[in-house]
Parts: sequence; C-alpha cells; structure tokens
Amino acid sequence: MFRLLIFVVIAAGIAEGSPVAKSLVRIEATFQEPTYKAPWNPGDVSGGVGAGFVISGNRIMTNAHVVSNARFLTVSKEGDPRPYPAKVLYVAHDCDLAVLTVEEPGFFKGTAALEFGGIPEIESTVSVYGYPIGGSRLSVTQGIVSRIDFQTYSHSGMDSHLTIQIDAAINPGNSGGPVLQGGKVVGVAFQGYSGDVAQNVGYMIPTPVAKRFLKDIGDGHYDRYVDLALSYKNLFNPAARRALGLKDNDRGVLVGSVYEGGSSEGIVKPGDVLMAIDGLPISSDATIPMDKDSVQLAEVVERKFKGDTVTLDVLRDGRPLQLRIPLNGPWPFTLHGNAYDEDPRFIIFAGLLFQPVDQNWMTECQPDDLRLRYMFDFFIEDKIYRERPEIIVLSGILADPVNAYAADFRNGILDEINGRKILKLADAAEEFAKPAEYYVIKMAGSGRPIVLERKAVEDARQRILSRYGVTKEQNL
Repeated sequence: MFRLLIFVVIAAGIAEGSPVAKSLVRIEATFQEPTYKAPWNPGDVSGGVGAGFVISGNRIMTNAHVVSNARFLTVSKEGDPRPYPAKVLYVAHDCDLAVLTVEEPGFFKGTAALEFGGIPEIESTVSVYGYPIGGSRLSVTQGIVSRIDFQTYSHSGMDSHLTIQIDAAINPGNSGGPVLQGGKVVGVAFQGYSGDVAQNVGYMIPTPVAKRFLKDIGDGHYDRYVDLALSYKNLFNPAARRALGLKDNDRGVLVGSVYEGGSSEGIVKPGDVLMAIDGLPISSDATIPMDKDSVQLAEVVERKFKGDTVTLDVLRDGRPLQLRIPLNGPWPFTLHGNAYDEDPRFIIFAGLLFQPVDQNWMTECQPDDLRLRYMFDFFIEDKIYRERPEIIVLSGILADPVNAYAADFRNGILDEINGRKILKLADAAEEFAKPAEYYVIKMAGSGRPIVLERKAVEDARQRILSRYGVTKEQNL
C-alpha cells in the first residue's frame, strides 16, 4: 500500500495564467493512523502532501489515499499560498478516488473546472501534473501511454480496475494530480513501482473509473463497485472445449466458483460456460470487444451500479441459456482489503484482547499461527465464512495474575464462551456481559479452555485498565 505516489515531474514551472494552473491544488493532510496492537490508543500522527484538481460543482478530485485517515486537510492554489481548510465529501477506497470541497467563500473564485475526456490511445502522449519533492510549485512532465489493462489498486490491495500505464518515472511526492491530453483529463495519477522493481512505469486511473465514481455519488451516497462474485477459467485446451460441447471458435470461459452471498449465487452454476455478457462475445481468454479495444469481461460490470442487472449467455450441460443477474455488493470480499477511516474493533476482558481478523490486523500483527493464517487466506476460497462470518482472535494479553496462564493461547481463534459458539465480535461481547460464576473460553483446536473466575475478573478490571492506560474496553 502506498501513502504518497507520484509520477516524477520535471522541475518546470507552469505559468499562472495557464488554465491548468487555475485548476490544480496542493493538498496537505495530517493523518492519524490507528494501531491494531493497542487499539484503544488513537494512533500516531503524521503528515503528507498530495495534489488535486477542480471539477464541476466547486469540487476537488484527488486520490483516496491522499486523504485516508486524515484528521485535518488544507488546500492551496497557484498564486494563493494561503492554506484553506478542506473537507472530504465522498471517498471511494475501492477505486482510490475522493472528492473534497472548501467551504470558505471565495476559494473557487478564479479557478477553472477541468473536463473529462476519453481513454487515450496506445503510444499517444499525455501530460502529468503535480507537486514533486524538491519544491512546492506546480510542475509537469510528459509520458507515453504504453498499456491499458486491469491491475490491482494498491490502496485497497484487493480491488482490480482498469488502469493505464505510462512510461514516466516515479518518485516519492504527491498523488491525485490530473493527467491531461488535448486539455481534458484522461486520468488521475495514483501509483507506480519503485526503481528497484521497474523503471519508468507509472499508472493512472482512467476516466471510465472517475466518471463512474462521480455518477455513483450523484444521489448523495457512494455504493461501491458491484461484482459478479464468481471465478472463471480460460478455455484454450481443445480437448476441454470438445468435452464441453464448444466449437473451435475461441469463444467462452468456464465458471469455477460461485461465491455465496454474491450477485450470481443461485443463478450461475460452477461448470457453466460464459459465452457473452450484455451481448458482447467472450473470448476464451476472458476478453470482450469494447471501446475499440479488447478488455476483460469484468469491465462490463465495472460500469454498472448497485441495483443494475447484467445479462449472461451461458452454455449449461450443452444447452444455451440466458441469465439475468441483479448486481449487489459482494460479501465477504472486503475481509482481504485494506480498511481506512475506521477505528479497530476489539474487546478487552480480564486483560485478554480479542479482535476480528482483517487485512489491517494481519499486516500490522504478522501472526505466525498456521491455523489462523489458513483461515484468513482461504476464508473465501474454502467457504469458511459459512460457519464463521468473522474470525475472532486472542490477539494480545495485558499481563496480570488473572490471565497468567493464558499466554499459550495468543493468536488462537475464539470458538466458544460458556458453551455458545462465537460467530462475530458482538457475540463475545454479549457473553462477557452476562453474569456467570466462571467464564469458560474455548479456542479452536485447543484441548483445554481458558477458565476465568468472575470475582477475579472484577477485582482485576481497574487494576489492568490503570496499569496499561486503557481508556476504552471495547469498540464493536
């Protein structure tokens, strides 16, 4: 995950009268990153710099990672170095975009809203604007569009969308600046590789993604991307094609899994062959013709919204069928994505710290327990979520005589409390709140439980809170 990513901009100033200079803003953010090892603490404070540009409606577009976990934001514009307090109107962590505004009257006076263009052609030239390290003034460089592809967006670490690669070098600096061609925005600079991995490789978010984000928030709420919630495999093998009754015409992909709780559950079946999506033929490499190019079939769904439908032409047991899929938010895919702008969830009971496992927790705590790592890594693939919607782990122990023998259970998965199966963090909170003479806590795969006497727990409560400076015992 990147906090600050920039297409390196050559130190060349831009005239203040330029239309682009009237559109660009410099964003300064003060962050407070939560800590999962001590979730009752507010976290460390740090700062960063990013870029943004004015769009219609007195709004500023930038990257989500420029403003994520921010406690205070200011923006300044060319020719006016004064920092203006700004606020986030909408943020989309799944596609790394955000929209800000400045409430102070007069800020947008003299600014010019940039318009969005289309997808630039391969080998065409684009100009990237931003605020590189080594100076505070706006600068620009040029690059060649070298690839249009689906890539994982590093901000969420999970979501893949259309991206455009250009041959611009990348240095630490800012993100969120516009990429222009013909005076119109064709992308938003957002991520790239370090020089140790690749040279002169940078990425921008293309306009179909930016336009979708703006359309989604048109009703005053961001609903996130929708998904078919299924996996599919290429069908290159001639023998496999014959076995499935397919022609030798390079058409169709094979459905592997259909995830429960997702849009396709109960409609599409594993073993179906997807032949077309919304009338667009699907090639055996899972691409479709769109926008005068060949793109992944997922791009059709990428441009739809919650509540829309998509039509699939499938071959099932050799028979053609047409299926209509109502698109809704997929569950439980968010477990493996980085989360932002939210406090860690936890319970402290008798000095035992219980937390739900997600990508943030795994990244910070780096557990080596093999059972835990398996359940997290294969949570979706092996359908572990059927029986355990959340993985609750004993993530830490605030040492005290009341829990002196619990060290062996660290990073163990909470299974039962007083005979009740624990499926989510709220279940544990309810059981710990009930009066009982003893609290019998069973961990998955362990032959012996943790047993806590109620009186000992009550006697230790204030002692533990005071000793470790715990200001909050739970956040559900």
